[in-house]
Formats: sequence, structure tokens, C-alpha cells
Amino acid sequence: MGITAVSKTQFEELDKFMETIPGTEDELIKVLHKAQGIFGYLSDEVQYYVAEKMKIPVSKVYGVVTFYSYFTMKPKGKHRISVCMGTACYVRGAEPVLEEFKKELNITCDETTPDGKFSLDTLRCVGACGLAPVVLVGEKVYGHVTKEMVKDILAEYS
Repeated sequence: MGITAVSKTQFEELDKFMETIPGTEDELIKVLHKAQGIFGYLSDEVQYYVAEKMKIPVSKVYGVVTFYSYFTMKPKGKHRISVCMGTACYVRGAEPVLEEFKKELNITCDETTPDGKFSLDTLRCVGACGLAPVVLVGEKVYGHVTKEMVKDILAEYS
């Protein structure tokens, strides 16, 4: 796999990070977390690179990436929107909120808008049940969200 000029600096940033930790298999999750932060997702190219640098089988890297729901192998939007569908959020109206995001963005769950600005997904529980229904945009938490609030939330990122 060849490294493109555009991504060369990203791989250099990952190399610098990897130099600061012991090169053991125990550090794989930490390395993948950093790699996803740098690249936005864990492509095949990034997984092969990590495996080679850490001297572990790519199957081990792939196994970790596919086991943990935090990791993604698909590009996500600049602003990742996650609607909590845990019991408290669902009972308090998360489904109409999710439907409104789909309608406004013209995408379904696990998709990214064509301009790469937004991606939409669901999660099981944020742990903020008192704020239900909850929406995360990146790491920003929105509580007591109604479908009428969706346009205003999106406008913050336009």
C-alpha cells in the first residue's frame, strides 16, 4: 500500500505518537484510538500500517477494530451526530428526533452527507438518562432534545 502525499503528514504524526509508547501489543487500543483521531477512521491502509509498525498480525488489528464499536472503518463526517436510543431516551422521544435528523440531512443511519460535513448514527446509552433524549454532536451533549430543535442544532455547525 502506498502512502499518498496528502496523508504522509498524518502517518508521520502517528509515528511520533507510537515512538512515545512501548511497542507492545498491549498498546494496540491506544494506538488505534490515536490513529482514528488523526485519520478520522481506520482504513485498511491504516490497519496494515499499524500492524507492520507494531509487528503484530493485521488480523489482530482488524479483530480489535471490529470488536469495539468506538472504532470505525468508514469515513465519518466532520460533525458526527449520535442519537441515544437507550431505554430512557427512546421512551422520551428519541425516535422522532432521529427521524428529523434523517430528514434534514437526507441520509440514514451510518451514512455521511455528500459534502462530508455530517454523519449520523445511534448509540445505546450515553449515561445521561436525566437529560433524555440525548444527542451528541462530536463531544457536545444536547439534552431534552425535541424534533423541533434539530434545525437549530444543525445550524450551529453550518
